Amino acid sequence: ALSQPTLATIPTGEHTRCLTFLSQGRPHNTFLSQERPIALRISEHIQGQLTTLLPFYQSKQATMKAVLSPILVVSLLKAGSVQSFARPLSSLRMTSTVTEAPEKITLPDSLVRQEDGPDGNFPMRRKMEQMLREAQIKITKEIAAIDGGAEFHEDSWAREDGGGGRSRVLADGKVWEKAGVNLSVVYGSMSQEALKVATERAAEKVEGMEPEEKVPFFACGLSCVMHPRNPFCPTMHFNYRYFETDNGIWWFGGGTDITPAYVNADDMKHFHGTLKEVCDRHDPEYYPKFKAWADRYFKITHRDETRGLGGIFFDDLDDRDSEEIFEFCKDCANNVVSAYGPIIEKHKNDEFTQKQKEWQLMRRGRYVEFNLVYDRGTIFGLKTGGRIESILMSLPETARWEYDAQPEPGTPEGDLIDACKNPREWV
Repeated sequence: ALSQPTLATIPTGEHTRCLTFLSQGRPHNTFLSQERPIALRISEHIQGQLTTLLPFYQSKQATMKAVLSPILVVSLLKAGSVQSFARPLSSLRMTSTVTEAPEKITLPDSLVRQEDGPDGNFPMRRKMEQMLREAQIKITKEIAAIDGGAEFHEDSWAREDGGGGRSRVLADGKVWEKAGVNLSVVYGSMSQEALKVATERAAEKVEGMEPEEKVPFFACGLSCVMHPRNPFCPTMHFNYRYFETDNGIWWFGGGTDITPAYVNADDMKHFHGTLKEVCDRHDPEYYPKFKAWADRYFKITHRDETRGLGGIFFDDLDDRDSEEIFEFCKDCANNVVSAYGPIIEKHKNDEFTQKQKEWQLMRRGRYVEFNLVYDRGTIFGLKTGGRIESILMSLPETARWEYDAQPEPGTPEGDLIDACKNPREWV
């Protein structure tokens, strides 16, 4: 879970044992190089079920910070009590440590090869890949211009079982703490369990197959998450993808959504209004249908609230000619920055207090919970041997949990909770 962990067993009160990990840090890790080693205490019930995360201690300050494996977060959530998990955490910084420099890979002009994956619509595969490549370049160029302090670092990667991708990540910018736009083109075979994660209609797609039979597949997608520094600048996510399996089965999926820490009705009208304009160009029924779908999909069930203030979301879209749906996905991808950029430009220099920053970090904690417990893309990537760095790119660098934090009704923070528990219509 931690960089260069040292493991020791020590006694603790009512529990049988406590694991202490001392993080040694890495020279390139700014956080660890500036702070003294951190003790992470994890209590374990006699039954072996992790349900309580004891305090993180830092030698100099009362603010509790830690470097924590995101996989540990989800294991604790799945163990049981959310409040027991959340109680001792003040704030987390989630980092990745690479012990050896990854091998440099040059991405070919196309990762789509006719001999790979299931028989299917090869022209559409190439067309989707090319469109998403162009969108990745366009979006990262425009976002870097808004940031004005950092550029996107690019690295390409290959998947052992077939395919690969290109990741573009901006870190430590003036506006964005972390922003990533990842292209992936993967193919091979997956378990039927993995297919159930990828589509709600898995049963009809595996009809006639033996229970243990693998499902040949092709998947091409562009995914993005952007976490700004300023609490009045919302986090934004989008994903557009194309799937194929055997027997000529194909479908599109995707969407764009926004996760603010504070409600600004004008911002939401602009964001949702832009998405509605895009949807209306293709089908007037798209926006109300996909907006409601987003409100359902992005719900954090164990909190009974949505991750943010929605947007659009769709999956298993195959009800018309594939060229029509492709053009819709292209239009959506090409309008991500027009929906999101003006909001960032408007608020990137807003003044804020420490309390407002802490509230933003708490909302990021909700973001982490959704992505690791419910998000289909994350789970599908982990089940199909995807690149971990790209899959977990969506997580913020910093997040915060406080025990049983309940904002007062009528406050700006309370208004956000109300909007997350009772999704609103913005346009």
